[in-house]
Amino acid sequence: MYLSDPVTIFLSVATFVLLAVFSYGQKKKVHPNYPPGPPRLPLIGNLHNINFNKPYITFHKLAEKYGSVYSLQMGPQKMVVLCGYETVKDALVNHAEEFSARPYVPVFFDMFKEHGLIFSNGDNWKAMRRFTLSTLRDFGMGKRTIEDNITEECQSLINILKAYKGKPFENTMIMNAAVANIIVSILLGHRFNYDDPKLLRLLTIVNDNARNVGTPMVLLYNAFPSVVRWLPGNHRDIIPSMDELHSFIRETFTNQRNNLNVNDQRNFIDVFLVKQKEEKPNPELYFNDTNLTMLVTDLFGAGMETTSTTLRWGLLLMMKYPEIQKNVQKEIEKVIGSGEPQLIHRKQMPYTDAVIHEIQRFANIVPTNVPHATTRDVTFKGFFIPKGTQVIPLLYSVLRDKKHFKKPEEFYPQNFLDPEGNLVNNEAFIPFSAGKRSCAGETLAKMELFLFFTTLLQNFTFQAPPGAKLDLTGAVGFTTPPLKHEICAIPRS
Repeated sequence: MYLSDPVTIFLSVATFVLLAVFSYGQKKKVHPNYPPGPPRLPLIGNLHNINFNKPYITFHKLAEKYGSVYSLQMGPQKMVVLCGYETVKDALVNHAEEFSARPYVPVFFDMFKEHGLIFSNGDNWKAMRRFTLSTLRDFGMGKRTIEDNITEECQSLINILKAYKGKPFENTMIMNAAVANIIVSILLGHRFNYDDPKLLRLLTIVNDNARNVGTPMVLLYNAFPSVVRWLPGNHRDIIPSMDELHSFIRETFTNQRNNLNVNDQRNFIDVFLVKQKEEKPNPELYFNDTNLTMLVTDLFGAGMETTSTTLRWGLLLMMKYPEIQKNVQKEIEKVIGSGEPQLIHRKQMPYTDAVIHEIQRFANIVPTNVPHATTRDVTFKGFFIPKGTQVIPLLYSVLRDKKHFKKPEEFYPQNFLDPEGNLVNNEAFIPFSAGKRSCAGETLAKMELFLFFTTLLQNFTFQAPPGAKLDLTGAVGFTTPPLKHEICAIPRS
């Protein structure tokens, strides 16, 4: 059993209580070609098989026995897990439409009510995605204007780190604030100081929720929402903190609505509010206040948390592998010198680019992927998957795929280099997922990772505090940040 003590107690009690209240009755007939999976217990299904802290490890291991397409049952909730690059790509790209929905997952429904971008469905999702991609492009995603913003923010970050004068510090909030300011500049048209109490509170909410959504109690809540919602646990912290975040966002766009100038659309929220005015005669109102609140929540959270977490992994790995850090710094000196890093330098820096790719692969920031669902009955790889089935296209298994990466369990930049030192595009490198639900901010994230990482290593050598042990274990959460640690940023002369 992988269950921690409180979870074990809950399952033991809940099994007896719920069996007295509910009855499975006769077993529903299972389609003969439904994907295979491990044997299920009454009521709890396969919960006893799962590593509650890191379910993606269990999901990956079960594929060795049941194949790249198999089924699980989390309480009464059925799901299908897809493992390995070929299988995940086949589903998300070659069968993109069939696997493009989002399932009903209680915690995500409570948080987003199927509005916004990430957790919406159907025409609402299509309208929000289309609007998001076009507006992000208009505000400079992939262009020089946003590159200038990132470069300026890099300098602010450098000044903050220099103030520590090489002494140890914990970098979570600092990295979060730097990256958050990029998406905030697009959404709101301004930036925060790193010590701004409002920003620090918003970052704390996003970080805490990213951790809480991946905890054992939330996994149980998703399986048995009507019972677990009344029990104590961190699943009960999520909605109050989301309400606080939503209040800030609503207050912000309400203020902007009062000063809206259709001929001078200053930021993402302004553009949405103009679309809202234009849409009013339409009975299908996609550009409503709820969608705006959830859309800004999606972009603020996703646009900050995953990129800053990747950068924190990058600095930890540079401390763990100082020779790799030196090699990156040599390439920076050769190509950039003392000038400001720019995106045009990336093609001239294959080693640095390979290291950034490998940081993303090794860190495996969203190991389970955001869950998908089937839009209709589908036969996939010879298996029948009913409409509405929750599907986990396991990114952990893709970025650890032995067929595509030479040393999948190690930090090995050569996974992306040929023998001559040229960058190799590895098809299994899909940290932003793939297909219709791939990350809308992928282009922006790639820009940020290159510019922040090269600027940091140009200005500092990162070392562990004396006597500190560097642990490469990922923390518990829906995303997987490194465990908390301190770093020393030694200025380079």
